[in-house]
Amino acid sequence: MVESYDVGCLPFAGDFRKFSEGAKRYGFSLDESVKYFEGKVVEGLLDKVRMGIDVPNYPQFRDMNEMFLGMIDGVEKVKGGYLETDVLSVKGGKEHLPEVLAIRRFSQEIYEKIGSLRLKVCVTGPYTLSSLFLHKDNEVFSRIGNMISRIVENNIFSEKHISVRLVSVDEPIFGLLDDPLMDYGSEGRENLRKSWESILEKAKSKGAETCLHLHNTADQLFWEVKSLSIIESHVDDPLYQSKKTKDFLESMDKFLKASLCVVDFDRLIKDYVIAVSQQKMGELTVDERVAEVWKEIAGGKTDPTVFLESIESMKERLTKIVKRFGVERVPYAGPECGLKGFPTYECALECLRRVSNAVKGVTK
Repeated sequence: MVESYDVGCLPFAGDFRKFSEGAKRYGFSLDESVKYFEGKVVEGLLDKVRMGIDVPNYPQFRDMNEMFLGMIDGVEKVKGGYLETDVLSVKGGKEHLPEVLAIRRFSQEIYEKIGSLRLKVCVTGPYTLSSLFLHKDNEVFSRIGNMISRIVENNIFSEKHISVRLVSVDEPIFGLLDDPLMDYGSEGRENLRKSWESILEKAKSKGAETCLHLHNTADQLFWEVKSLSIIESHVDDPLYQSKKTKDFLESMDKFLKASLCVVDFDRLIKDYVIAVSQQKMGELTVDERVAEVWKEIAGGKTDPTVFLESIESMKERLTKIVKRFGVERVPYAGPECGLKGFPTYECALECLRRVSNAVKGVTK
């Protein structure tokens, strides 16, 4: 039985400055911004479940890298990035993600509205976070990985009505950079593998399933991580077409999350413009039309949901993946990435509704 989950982020509708203040003060104050933050987090979670998502990620409205850097002492923001100024440590009182704390605090109210909940928690990966550091050495992944491991440990819980079912380490930068620290046989490469292992083992030891979110799988270091269970990447990644993937999944006892839909909204608009065009259009003309569409959406003249991929196309992708790898190797399906780049909150929810319907349409 394939179930649905989302990657995490959504576009924010409301007073983001107030929301951010509430997140910073969470656990230290009960002022209006904190209450506002709680309300938005709980509302976002409930909306995901109402769209039919089986294992929703906490609503991620904030920038993930900034979220985690804000939890760590020993780093300083300077022009062009971040510097390590001291031994890295988790800040006192900042061991918990405010979003997860808010969901846990309102677990009874959430249960009364939607029933029991299995929650997904995403964390930024050591490789992606290190990309913001101006100076890196072979040990940087280990130092950052230790901080993320501690944060993961503090954000997994299982209670009467809500439990953390799945922990995902998000590494969208991995495999996209020409990085000498990732040379085969290098110390840096081995340290990154060990960091992933440590983070995911911490999650696994507390009863959660483990996932690695990638945008590119050309570098196959992830296959070597024993505590990793589920791998996900973008719709067009060769991961979902390669026969080697099937061999690796079976020999290493790992699983796939099927990515069902493109979430790059510029690409969605461009594909739509080309599909409905009655004549061949040059690239510049297409780009100009894409810019016009964004203006029409902003002005309320065009409904952005018309650019979303159909339920049928999502069902077709899932059917192919399940047929290729076997349903026993595809426990989850969802969007290829987060939906923060969508033009409206409502459009993002419609995408999740279509994903849920596609999954249920294939596996019912």
